[in-house]
Amino acid sequence: MSVEGAGRQRLFVGGSWLEPEGGYYGVVDPASEETVGWAPEASRDQVHAACAAAREAFGPWSRTTPEERAAVLARTAQIIGERFAAYAELAQAETGATIGTARGMQVGVGAARFRRYARVEPAEWAIPPQINEAGHGGASHAFKAVGEGRAGVMGALAVRQPVGVVTCITSYNNPWANPAGKIAPALAMGNTVVVKPAPQDPLSVYRMAEALEAAGVPAGVVNVVSGRAVEVGEAAVSSPDVDMVSFTGSTAVGQRIAEVCGRDMKRQLMELGGKGAAVVFDDADVGSAVAGIGTTFSFYSGQICTAPTRVLAQRGVYDRLVGQLAAYAGRLTVGDPREAGTVVGPVISAEHRDRVESYVETGRKEGAVVVAGGERPPYGTGFYVAPTLLADCTNDMRVAREEIFGPVVSVIPFDEEEEGIALANDTEYGLIDYVWSGDVARAFRVARRLRAGGVGINTVGRNMEAPFGGFKKSGVGRDVGSYALHAYSEVQAIVWPG
Repeated sequence: MSVEGAGRQRLFVGGSWLEPEGGYYGVVDPASEETVGWAPEASRDQVHAACAAAREAFGPWSRTTPEERAAVLARTAQIIGERFAAYAELAQAETGATIGTARGMQVGVGAARFRRYARVEPAEWAIPPQINEAGHGGASHAFKAVGEGRAGVMGALAVRQPVGVVTCITSYNNPWANPAGKIAPALAMGNTVVVKPAPQDPLSVYRMAEALEAAGVPAGVVNVVSGRAVEVGEAAVSSPDVDMVSFTGSTAVGQRIAEVCGRDMKRQLMELGGKGAAVVFDDADVGSAVAGIGTTFSFYSGQICTAPTRVLAQRGVYDRLVGQLAAYAGRLTVGDPREAGTVVGPVISAEHRDRVESYVETGRKEGAVVVAGGERPPYGTGFYVAPTLLADCTNDMRVAREEIFGPVVSVIPFDEEEEGIALANDTEYGLIDYVWSGDVARAFRVARRLRAGGVGINTVGRNMEAPFGGFKKSGVGRDVGSYALHAYSEVQAIVWPG
């Protein structure tokens, strides 16, 4: 068993559940402020042991067939489905997510990602034969035939090979979909993993490890080590047994990880911060724009990097958009996420609530007008932030430039199309932007000029086979769908004479 006593969680290393050498710390329910359970604090040595276990398991696991690996992933998805209610209840308690979010977007998407990568895809593809014309003398035996004046036909094959041991460092906003989106494609490609979950809600990731163990994943292929200490993450990144780091989190932390990876030339996949621009033109369907932008208030209580937090509204629609967004925010029910009618739950911690509130106050001081929210909801317990709309912003304000990661939206007016594009691109980030316009040609024209890894046109929805990742300081690399299989593999060329 992975849990003993009163909710004391063990580490998962090399196929065994181990007592943590650093003791335990409490995981707090953001809604009730009660202790959900006790998470293990790994020591540096235990993290290194997890990396060594993954290294030892890599050889045998990488040599299994794709079908064998897919079968393990499929069984994992099935087991998650069988334990769905308990897993969703825990995810809600750890994150403060609403019922619908915990069930559908957390555990539901996590299971779906295991099912997705249980679908075997070709790991190799042919390259058209190349005719090498006669040359004027070769410098090596490899080109002797060409050097002697004989033409040759060279065949080639590109093969996806596993990278090796992958450290997966996951975000707190979704302890199911985010880890599953790393673990499942990494295992499908024949890698082994060391997972370092976010310290705020690691218990769900251990449940995922239990499901994988029950599905028959071999010892050492999946390891989970948690902790609040910085040294836990540092050890998981710097270990010489690790070949790649996949990280979701803040740009600042991502930059520090990248520095360590750069020293040893480790492969990186970084999904970092965002400050998504929603460019709303005069001819937009305002109702559609309000519903899409309004997800910033409700979806994970704004704790999501893809949120359209920076609204650029053309003058002709500005007042109407601000008025409708304010009304929308005011109608949202904030409160206990276990109540069926709740739309906006708490943020992850008291410290994060204070951070979000400090940004709202900074916005006021910078000259923004608070047209909705701005005050702490009147609850005795829970880390709640009211959906807040800041109008009359300028693009140089901190609330328009920095990632707040809460239910706060800033609105900036613009006049002409060129100005809107320039404002959207005037940011360090570039994860996902959005365009609302009734002119489809203009929407696609503007989308192509936005410096972002993704652009939603008249929607905040996503195609889960489309590549996901950022430009600029929003990240490095792409994953999701088949792109994740590329992300967790190296491409090898095999060439032969025809």
